Amino acid sequence: MSDTVFSNFPAVKFEGVESTNPMAYQYYDADRVVMGKPLGEHLRFAVAYWHSFAMNGSDPFGGPTINRPWMTAGDPIAQAKVKADAAFDFFRVLGLPFFCFHDADIAPAGDTLKETLGNFHTIVDYLQEKMAKSSTKLLWGTANLFSHPRFMAGASTNPDPEVFAWCATTVKHCMDATKQLGGSNYVLWGGREGYETLLNTNMKQELEQMGRFLSLVVEYKHKIGFEGQILIEPKPKEPTAHQYDFDAATVYGFLKKYGLENEVRVNLEANHATLAGHSFEHEIATAGALGILGSLDINRGDALLGWDTDQFPNDLWTMTMSMYHVIKAGGLGKGGCNFDAKVRRQSFTEEDLVAAHVGGVDMCARAFLSAAKLIEEGTYDALLTERYAGWKTPEAQAMLSGKVSLDEIAAKSEAAAINPQPRSGKQEQIENLLARRIYS
Repeated sequence: MSDTVFSNFPAVKFEGVESTNPMAYQYYDADRVVMGKPLGEHLRFAVAYWHSFAMNGSDPFGGPTINRPWMTAGDPIAQAKVKADAAFDFFRVLGLPFFCFHDADIAPAGDTLKETLGNFHTIVDYLQEKMAKSSTKLLWGTANLFSHPRFMAGASTNPDPEVFAWCATTVKHCMDATKQLGGSNYVLWGGREGYETLLNTNMKQELEQMGRFLSLVVEYKHKIGFEGQILIEPKPKEPTAHQYDFDAATVYGFLKKYGLENEVRVNLEANHATLAGHSFEHEIATAGALGILGSLDINRGDALLGWDTDQFPNDLWTMTMSMYHVIKAGGLGKGGCNFDAKVRRQSFTEEDLVAAHVGGVDMCARAFLSAAKLIEEGTYDALLTERYAGWKTPEAQAMLSGKVSLDEIAAKSEAAAINPQPRSGKQEQIENLLARRIYS
């Protein structure tokens, strides 16, 4: 491989909490065994191809501030290969096990569908060659069905059936590529699967289209023998006023309606959770309770800004409680922790990009270690167990399991003259306990 912008960066190593090296991991020791398996296998970190290698720092009020070699004028396929070379060099530097991509991130669009697909498969073959010489694997692939003007009225929910067909064709090829590259998941993020205004929207029609599209994806998964997970990534709004995959609970209802609750899970993003008025841990706990937790996009929003800022994580409390609920849900399985985060437009150097990932990795690792310690210690779980202990009695279990009817419950309650009294939720005691454990 020829030199890249990351060639002179040494591999980031674990040096422990005593290290003063800003380009070393203090907490992320991938081989450290925690709760029965290595930390690296619990977290399954991934680099987002789009933010790390396609994002140029532009925003609605200013032009690009990031100019990587593959962003200059040149043959599009050659530049895509330069980008791939740099990406795999970056993966080497970080020592992380996975990456994720959209079709549009890795390959240039053509003038026709045929040319676009041809470019895509050319670069997929090149990525396969790169992966053969690397330890980095594919966590998931997906299709960009939101950037081009043809998607301005939606992808699968578009009023134009030709757009639906274009999207189906694109997803088919992206699923083929994900399988070819050994991906563990395939993600559907409906960036414009919603509406800007109800005035021109037939919601029932659009939901039927979206349900049929997802069913087609699941059918094709089984047809080609793809063993990975199909994941939906919820988001409440932006760029639309309302998106149909609002949050984890909404997605579950959608899956139930179309009989797909055992076929599809969710890829949850922290910043999408907060845009929905939830916390990241709420969305993880919800997905865990419903049995649809699949994978995570790790980032954060800005409390002072009302849009998806996709910043690298730095809130230890939120991340610890998120990891607690991941563990309680049984872990991420085939999923992982993808850094769907971008450096700020003033952070335009390659060093900034490396440092951002080092900090994000360490934040997640420290949080997971704290969450695991909480669970192994047992004090916090004991408080929760005590609070719901009454439901373990035979009488309570009979109510919960449906063995007694409403009138039978009422008769027994009246005969026993029950008079339940308020019980403390011990919120402040729990907050004190968690604060001391998390920040010590």
